[in-house]
Amino acid sequence: MKGVKHKILVLSGKGGVGKSTFSAQLAHGLAADDTKQVALLDIDICGPSIPKMMGLEGEQVHQSGSGWSPVYVEENLGVMSVGFLLSSPDDAVIWRGPKKNGLIKQFLRDVDWGEVDYLIVDTPPGTSDEHLSIMQYLGATHIDGAVIITTPQEVALQDVRKEINFCHKVKLPIIGVVENMSGFICPKCKNESEIFPPTTGGAETMCKNLNVSFLGKVPLDPQIGKSCDNGQSFLSEIPESPATSSYKNIIQRIQDYCGLHQSQEK
Repeated sequence: MKGVKHKILVLSGKGGVGKSTFSAQLAHGLAADDTKQVALLDIDICGPSIPKMMGLEGEQVHQSGSGWSPVYVEENLGVMSVGFLLSSPDDAVIWRGPKKNGLIKQFLRDVDWGEVDYLIVDTPPGTSDEHLSIMQYLGATHIDGAVIITTPQEVALQDVRKEINFCHKVKLPIIGVVENMSGFICPKCKNESEIFPPTTGGAETMCKNLNVSFLGKVPLDPQIGKSCDNGQSFLSEIPESPATSSYKNIIQRIQDYCGLHQSQEK
């Protein structure tokens, strides 16, 4: 991990809020700058969706003298996931905690990432084994912080509050919260509908109440799911979408945060 400048965890207490989708777009967005080297690590051991989203399904991990080699989407974007170790995308990973923890340790210790500007870690939902392992193993290095993903409705925010509490307890800095699937803009009439009504004010109100940074809202766009299914970058495929400009603004804020923390350390 010595060659990794910035480490960003993507978290959420809730499943299905779009962590992997956000992680994939964040990786694509950061890698759009050819001068930056980006790594995407998928530690969702039981539900690894990153290989499909990055267009790498069926790829295998290769061993070299310096360890496992990541699978590359672009020259400056490498990916590692348990999905590359399965014989089929439909294989179930039926492992107890210690085996999961061992693989996460191996991903951090034995993968030859090289010199990397940004390492993005896509996590499963919750606050248990995988999260404690990644915190324990990366604790000796420097983690820039966590980006927490939610959707607007209270049932998601309830679990996200637990995730924020987890970050405070393990002393993990919070970069900010992203509200995903925040309204749907009709591609034909351009009217916006609330698919998940924010009955308690949504993520922005929650962030004000908990004194956490709010990074922004990403509206629903059916093309996001289509791009992920096809293993393409939504940001470059649909540049005119309102969701693309939202993603870009959020990614810029994350970069600004990392840059600020780097200068403070110096």
